[in-house]
Amino acid sequence: MSGDQGVRCRGPYGGAGDASLRGPDCVDPAVFEVVRQGRASLMVCPLHLGPSLLVGTGVLWPPVIRLVGRP
Repeated sequence: MSGDQGVRCRGPYGGAGDASLRGPDCVDPAVFEVVRQGRASLMVCPLHLGPSLLVGTGVLWPPVIRLVGRP
């Protein structure tokens, strides 16, 4: 996925169902991938990285974060 500019930020929660398909109000490109247990990884921009670690569902601890793009 590295270098894929088409991936948009999924916000701090990563929603489920229809909400996850529409995505959050954030229109920034995803820069980080936050690995979650039992769910798809959460793709987030730099602004939503911190909140996703704090309130994201199923986020591993210690967190596993991968760089997937450049701001």
